[in-house]
Amino acid sequence: MENSARILIVDDDSDISSLLAEYLEKNGYRTATAADGKGMWKALDDARIDLIVLDLNLPGEDGLTLCRNLRAVSAIPVIMLTARGEPLDRILGLEMGADDYLPKPFEPRELFARIRSVLRRTQALPPAMQQPDAQQVRFQDWTMDYTGRHLVSPDGVVIALSGAEFRLLRVFLEHANRVLSRDQLLNLTQGRDADPFDRSIDLQISRLRQKLGEDARSPQIIKTVRNEGYVLAATVSRVK
Repeated sequence: MENSARILIVDDDSDISSLLAEYLEKNGYRTATAADGKGMWKALDDARIDLIVLDLNLPGEDGLTLCRNLRAVSAIPVIMLTARGEPLDRILGLEMGADDYLPKPFEPRELFARIRSVLRRTQALPPAMQQPDAQQVRFQDWTMDYTGRHLVSPDGVVIALSGAEFRLLRVFLEHANRVLSRDQLLNLTQGRDADPFDRSIDLQISRLRQKLGEDARSPQIIKTVRNEGYVLAATVSRVK
């Protein structure tokens, strides 16, 4: 259940961590806190974590580095926090695999709403994306594992996907060889329409292409259709 989820708050400001933990616990969540990357990895070893609230500016390894390293091994949803509201910070956070982004200062109830939204997207797929009969599908020698929520490369390497990447690739696989606009992709993956300046879909596609080993200048699996959107150009088959 969403309201029994365990949230890990990674922030070196103990006052903020305590305030957020208290607020989230009053609203039904379980929490854990960490002040740096070392504490984050220990918390992940100690208990199941359903979502991480990760501050960008941490001592030692910063939030971007931690998010990138986490994405190499796990698809746990991440909401990135930062004291700076610069667009570049948001772009970098999304590129590293964050599922959402919230600049400081913010109201705890705003973070609470973001957490609920991200957990709904990652734990309960919308009706158009219910679990297919097949647990795995294959496309261009790649395998998508719906149960494990990861990719398997042609040479057998398991590649972790973030929640956002998993939802996006799943939509492409379910609409293979059909051009999908940014609006359609946002609506199918997040249940909302695109903002004119929202480039999150483009960033997620860029990350997916990297994980698929695509040449950014001439991708062969997820192709750009000028002035229209994107298309997954591949035959998709169920793995029996």
